[in-house]
Amino acid sequence: MVETMYWADDALYLLDQRALPNEVTYVKCGSAEEISAGIQDMVVRGAPAIGVAAAYGVTRAVQDSCSDLAVDWELVLQKIATLRASRPTAVNLMWAIDRMTALIDQLRSSPVRVVIDAFLEEAKAIELEDVSINQRIGDHGSSLCRDDMRILTYCNAGALATAGYGTALGVIRSASRDFENISVYACETRPYLQGARLTAWELMQDQIPVTLMADNMVGYAMDQGLIDMVVVGTDRVAANGDVANKIGTYTVATMAKRHAIPFYVACPVSTIDFSTASGDLIPIEQRAAEELTGYQDKQWAPSQVKVLNPSFDVTPSELVAGLITEHGIVPSTSDGIRHIQSVLSGELR
Repeated sequence: MVETMYWADDALYLLDQRALPNEVTYVKCGSAEEISAGIQDMVVRGAPAIGVAAAYGVTRAVQDSCSDLAVDWELVLQKIATLRASRPTAVNLMWAIDRMTALIDQLRSSPVRVVIDAFLEEAKAIELEDVSINQRIGDHGSSLCRDDMRILTYCNAGALATAGYGTALGVIRSASRDFENISVYACETRPYLQGARLTAWELMQDQIPVTLMADNMVGYAMDQGLIDMVVVGTDRVAANGDVANKIGTYTVATMAKRHAIPFYVACPVSTIDFSTASGDLIPIEQRAAEELTGYQDKQWAPSQVKVLNPSFDVTPSELVAGLITEHGIVPSTSDGIRHIQSVLSGELR
């Protein structure tokens, strides 16, 4: 399975997803600012992977702010603020940074070496936990599947979007292990082509049958009876069960509802934003016009044309059959979210 990132020699190496599928290359990020830039520039993408990268970014922020005798905590907080601003919609970014910064009060008076080791240990723990969580998500999601199932997915929510295994593709991986003849329809996912470049490549690496199609072919494929289930990932789930995911997800969910096809969202509970009441309050990142007018050195739109390029849209909870989490499958409703909160409260006790 592909390695999305790894830590070596006090630097984070990110698989450059901009270069896939043509080239497998890693970008060395030797500072908090370089890790922040890697998140912003989509060297790494996908909510769980962004969270893990941000955790290592906080580790580098600490390392970047140390002398032999002390840690400059004010400088650490400045660098953390830069990391927070990298991408606004993915709640895992904030979740991981909050978890890392909780160590500050515990370690303010500790020796420098103890501080550095503690932050690195916590970042590594977040990475390992993410893989385990994704495997549990996959196993719960597999219970929804059967032999010969044809699953549609949108964008990329695989190992490339996480620390490993994947959320939506984790479900597909587990289903392929448990059942015969599981196959996938992958939408290309305009404008950044994560489905065409990343999901198709990742599934082919695992020898899982995949058919690529344009985003505007979803209605046709469903009308022709080619799709049995939809499973996607998410960057944020609101407290009422509304789901923010890659732009175009709302359209897929609407078509699935029209054709009575179950539409599931696979996500770790760290992606649930209990403090945001509904999807209307989720900030939607606006990306650069150049991502829509062409790709890399290819340009197909007139120069200076006005561009609308939101990176995400919000799928209302009533279109979602359920959330597939590491704690099981729950309704994408306020009651389902409250159940997750109660589970987490029980764990904390």
